[in-house]
Amino acid sequence: MSEPGKDKEDELAGTEAPFVSHLIELRDRLIRAAIAVAIAFGLLCIWPGPGGLYDLLAAPLLSHLPHGAKLIATNVISPVLVPLKITLMAALLLALPYVLYQVWAFVAPGLYAHEKRMVLPLVISSTILFLIGVAFCYFIVIPGMSRFIQAFAPVSITAAPDIEQYFGFVLTLFVVFGIAFEVPIGVIVLVHIGIVSVEQLKKVRGYFYVGAFIVAAVVTPPDVISQLALAVPMCLLYEIGIVAAKVSARKAQEAAGAADKPAAGDRPAA
Repeated sequence: MSEPGKDKEDELAGTEAPFVSHLIELRDRLIRAAIAVAIAFGLLCIWPGPGGLYDLLAAPLLSHLPHGAKLIATNVISPVLVPLKITLMAALLLALPYVLYQVWAFVAPGLYAHEKRMVLPLVISSTILFLIGVAFCYFIVIPGMSRFIQAFAPVSITAAPDIEQYFGFVLTLFVVFGIAFEVPIGVIVLVHIGIVSVEQLKKVRGYFYVGAFIVAAVVTPPDVISQLALAVPMCLLYEIGIVAAKVSARKAQEAAGAADKPAAGDRPAA
């Protein structure tokens, strides 16, 4: 009769090595991702430089300020620290595809074939949608919001925003719009994992519209331009997500049906 302690040791025998190897692989991939971000940061520091990147970020606001107006720095090290933060943020965006590839390469061996076919397109499309959301915020939302605010500002007020506050404000908007543009990905994932169906999503679209306007009113500045610029795309992306989820679910069903069919020449057993 075997001892209980010995049986437990036998069950755990050999599990330490795979766990340690996974940790080593995770460490290596994190180091590769960090190196990619560092290389992108170095290249951006060379050209266009931290100052040039901040000028580029401030351009949508400066174009709508009174002639000659500039941003101000109320902190001694802000003129150096804030541009470096912007350069790091740009480096993260530039290296994002490679970073996501490292994440994908780490989790891919543990996924089934059908999960791999689904995850890789979702990773690529979510990255593209996030960047589109950031670009939409930069080219459409910030200029429109700046124009709206200056139109209602009294003549006696000289607008001179602080560079740290502007950076935090723009970064928040970038994250909000980047996440908001992920709505189709969320819809597709919810349908694929079986939490909701396409028909249920169609029934609750009215509630989603109301929720989108509530979220836009909470997370955006108190101006109509930015609120509409967030809520309307969210509603449109929700509809796009429904269509994409319907097409994706139909293709998954066709693939599953094809896999269940017997191969040509196979005969049922007598």
